[in-house]
Amino acid sequence: MKLMLGYISVNLKAMIDEIGESAVKALLSNFSCPLNKDVEQFLRIKAIEFSKQGIAQTHLVFAQYKDKPVLVGYFTLANKFLAIYKSSLSSSYRKRMSRFCQFDPEFKRYTLAAPLIAQLGKNYYNGYNKLISGDELLKMACDKVSESQRIIGGKIVYLECEDKVKLIEFYSSNGFVAFGKRKLDRDETEVMQGEYLIQMLKYLK
Repeated sequence: MKLMLGYISVNLKAMIDEIGESAVKALLSNFSCPLNKDVEQFLRIKAIEFSKQGIAQTHLVFAQYKDKPVLVGYFTLANKFLAIYKSSLSSSYRKRMSRFCQFDPEFKRYTLAAPLIAQLGKNYYNGYNKLISGDELLKMACDKVSESQRIIGGKIVYLECEDKVKLIEFYSSNGFVAFGKRKLDRDETEVMQGEYLIQMLKYLK
């Protein structure tokens, strides 16, 4: 467990090992995110199996409420292969990328393995979403990535979000820049709007 900004982040796999899968499933069953059903369904249905298989690691975030810890949100991290076209980046970003990415001159793109913030969401059950801001939750995710990169190297983190003004403004205000689009997978079309996701990255100092 790690205390940060008055919150405690707990690795889902570590919690399963400590209290058992049944107890964890009961805890996750109360997670509610009406603004993003993909975020809600992932935590309730897929997060445990993904953590056990090592596909992606979910971190639960707790805050104190009426003298007990309550689940206020979570974020999930994974490592993915990424291609970024040179034309989508500013000159300052291209200079940074050239230090640790391979550049393919034929396709004019950078290629690298980079951490993905695969899920990020607050828990609206019982109004617990009011106990943490989106900025704080996103910072916790980025700080966790920075922590791992101090061990294995790297400076880039990225995410994918729906093409909605409020979402793009939120991530932009937190230092992310758009660099591409990804077409929705078939299963994603059931819980998301539109035909593609906006890809955004951030250079971590």
